[in-house]
Amino acid sequence: MIEDRFLARLEQLVADGQRRILGLVGAPGAGKSTLAEQILEALPGRAVVVPMDGYHLANVELERLGRASRKGAEDTFDSAGYVALLNRLRAQRHGETVYAPAFRREIEEPVAGAIPVSPDVPLVITEGNYLLLEHGHWGAVRPLLDEAWYVDVDPELRRQRLVARHVRFGRDEAAARKWVQQTDEPNAVLIDATRGRADLIFRWS
Repeated sequence: MIEDRFLARLEQLVADGQRRILGLVGAPGAGKSTLAEQILEALPGRAVVVPMDGYHLANVELERLGRASRKGAEDTFDSAGYVALLNRLRAQRHGETVYAPAFRREIEEPVAGAIPVSPDVPLVITEGNYLLLEHGHWGAVRPLLDEAWYVDVDPELRRQRLVARHVRFGRDEAAARKWVQQTDEPNAVLIDATRGRADLIFRWS
């Protein structure tokens, strides 16, 4: 569960009812989605989750670009589109619903217009791997976040979670372990190097 000090920080963030964007950053398998869901439960009706993963490039485009074997790397997302969404969410007008895409693991594809964001919801939680990168379009993300929390967990537990996730969605165990070693872990090293740009570290015990 979320510690009281984090809950107090969340309450302070949304106290004036104005739109705020909280970024949850961390390596694959760190527990970003779990934390986002716990925040939703702690702030009923006052928060919505808009994951970065909705901006995965479609599989057919990854094949065309020759990047399908690296799906999840920083250049396999529409980072410019993600930045445009964050700008829309910051400037959202009264009466306007903004629709965000979602990523569906069961089909391994993004789905457009899957997440409605009402203008009267004060907190948008966006979670993903590359929110703190400083190069390319990713560099425009951090200034759009009111706060960024780096989500951390024991590395071995994180890798075990990733293998289990890949098996659950169709890979055999050998293929899952190979994907974690060759794709997820290089991404994790890059992401870990950005933790210094976060406002705080949220570590699962």
